[in-house]
Amino acid sequence: MREFFTGAGMLVRGLGQWRRTPGAMALGLIPGAVVGLVFGGALVAWGFALPDLVDAWTPFADDWSPAWAGLLRTAIGVASFGAAVLLVIVSFTAVTLVIGEPFYDRIWRATERSAIGTVPDTDYGFWRAVGDSVRLILRGILAAVAAWAVGLIPLVGGPLGFVTGVTLTGWLLADELTSRALSARGLDRRARRAIISANRARALGFGVATQLCFLVPLGAVAVMPAAVAGSTLWAHAALRLAPAGTSASRADGRTLTAGDDDPTPAPRLSDTPAPPRTAPVVERSAPPANRPADSAR
Repeated sequence: MREFFTGAGMLVRGLGQWRRTPGAMALGLIPGAVVGLVFGGALVAWGFALPDLVDAWTPFADDWSPAWAGLLRTAIGVASFGAAVLLVIVSFTAVTLVIGEPFYDRIWRATERSAIGTVPDTDYGFWRAVGDSVRLILRGILAAVAAWAVGLIPLVGGPLGFVTGVTLTGWLLADELTSRALSARGLDRRARRAIISANRARALGFGVATQLCFLVPLGAVAVMPAAVAGSTLWAHAALRLAPAGTSASRADGRTLTAGDDDPTPAPRLSDTPAPPRTAPVVERSAPPANRPADSAR
């Protein structure tokens, strides 16, 4: 649980980037506002159309008692709207990162400089951002379907569907938002997943905190720049990069200073084999060459 809240704290630390580079953070609000306006309008339209759609989906319930028919249709409506919200959040993140690539790249670079003093040389790239966004949307659809199915459970479906959706979507957001800082250090998708899996609780804490902020009206627009900055700081912590002007000792004896981008985790003490035990060697001293012969022999 401590690691979970540590990951959530990375989003709070990302908000601190407003104090360091307010201009870059303010520009990051622009793409989120544009995409948020479009997606918000689509979500409102979906909410107005949903009652008629639910009635069309459940013609068999017309012969049921009004109480049972209303209960079924309410459950379907709530689950469908909740799944749409989750899909909108994931799609909002994916589309906003693509459209706002120049803005968020500027935030990322500013965070790198203020945190560790250098910026990695590997370019993230526009088309890589597009590919990551498409994969995020596809995985978000699966998460929304899973949350919708759980939401259909009678009585407890609403809370369970909400928790399921927030957890799955939070994990996806953490994976997508941290991809920039990790990919810029030459890590491919498999290496990025390995790092996130090794820091599962922290990744989930960061993603869930971001997801909950996105659920607040206009929260996605306001928090998106901080999420980009916070994900960069999350990557620094996962890779054990030292803050600017400091150095960090690793368990393997190496010292990481600002600008070191070695993603190899330090071995645990339990993983380090102990040196083999050997019997002490006792060296016998040879008699001096000029020693007189023993007269008793």
